[in-house]
Amino acid sequence: MTDDTTPAASGGGTPWHLWVVGILSLLWNSFGAYDFIMTNTQGEAYMRSAGMDDAMIAYFNAMPMWMYAPWIAGVWGAVLGSLALLLRKRWAVYLFAVSLVGAAVSLVYGLLNPMPMAEGMEMMKYMPWVIVAIAAFLWWYAGRMAARGVLR
Repeated sequence: MTDDTTPAASGGGTPWHLWVVGILSLLWNSFGAYDFIMTNTQGEAYMRSAGMDDAMIAYFNAMPMWMYAPWIAGVWGAVLGSLALLLRKRWAVYLFAVSLVGAAVSLVYGLLNPMPMAEGMEMMKYMPWVIVAIAAFLWWYAGRMAARGVLR
C-alpha cells in the first residue's frame, strides 16, 4: 500500500493534491492581485463598485505609504508562490513566507487601525484573518512538499 504523496501513487512524482492546491491557490491569489491593481488604478470608482462607503474609502486613502510594502509582499508573493508551486519550484516556500509576513503585518495594522465598516460589509472584518490563515496554510503546504522532495 502506498501513501497518496509517493511518486508511485501520483504518477510521475507529483501528488494529485499539489495540482488542486496550486490551481486553487492561483485562482484565490489572482483575485488578490486583481483587487490590488483595481484599487490602485481605478481608486474610488472600484471601491464604490465593491460596496464601500465614504468612510471606508477615506480609510484606504489615508493608508500610510509604508503599508504598501506589506500589501505588495502579501499579494505578489502569493501569486508568485502559487506559480512556483505549480512549477514545482522550492522557492514557493520562500515566496509564501514573504506573502504570510505581508498578510500578518497588514492584519496587525488593521487591528491597530480598524477600518470602519459600511452597512452590509460587516463580514469584511474577518477577511484579514482568512487571508492570513490561507497564507499560513500555503506556506506550510509548500514546506511539506519541499521536505518530501516534490519541489526542486
